[in-house]
Amino acid sequence: MKKAIAIIPARFASTRFPGKPLVKIGSKTMIELVFEQASKCELVNKVMVATDHAGIRDAVLAFGGQVVLTSESCQSGTDRCAEVLSSFDFEEEIVVNVQGDEPFIHPEQIEELVQLMQNDRIEIGTLAQRITETELIFNPNVVKVVRSKAGKALLFSRNPIPFVREKEKCDWLQHADFFKHVGLYAYKKTILKDLSNLPIGVLEKAESLEQLRWLEAGYDIFVAETKYASIGIDTPEDLKNVLKSFDLLGK
Repeated sequence: MKKAIAIIPARFASTRFPGKPLVKIGSKTMIELVFEQASKCELVNKVMVATDHAGIRDAVLAFGGQVVLTSESCQSGTDRCAEVLSSFDFEEEIVVNVQGDEPFIHPEQIEELVQLMQNDRIEIGTLAQRITETELIFNPNVVKVVRSKAGKALLFSRNPIPFVREKEKCDWLQHADFFKHVGLYAYKKTILKDLSNLPIGVLEKAESLEQLRWLEAGYDIFVAETKYASIGIDTPEDLKNVLKSFDLLGK
């Protein structure tokens, strides 16, 4: 079994939600909850936070987590993971990029991804969940993915893919399979530096999806299906909805 390390990139200056990793959900910060969930995965040797902000660093140290202060020039979570890798000599062959804004991530999702990466020919892996609600197909905030029979991603898009011709939109689910991309990535350690050095591509610029840079550059991304829902928090409104759902508002 190839060993894995989980790195949680945590940026303070989010455009839509500044300071997001430090917001409280119940009695704990978001970053602490993500750290705890990732630490429950038995296939991960260690969990680290990679951040550009001293306040986040101090918060992680306060709850006993391991943290690395990375450059403010990192443009993506992948860049932060690559910087951590360049600063330390890890024995782990697999790096899992755990989103810092998913405090309810299932440890099983990380496990599924690590299992996928045991395949020697897979260098980049991610997850997708089957869409069962029609409105999600047409929501641009829900990233869709189509893949080959071998599990290789063909395209990610905010638009509905595949497009079902000559059918009413309310009937699309009856005529095609749709998958929501779950923003959790794993990389073989040997490829991470190369990915962080790639220039922004045309497709990425159009859709604002980092993974399109890798596809456009000719890298393969393999996609495993997961049954577990993903709850990301991108905005203060998302947080408010999560707090309501989990009866944490005002507590």
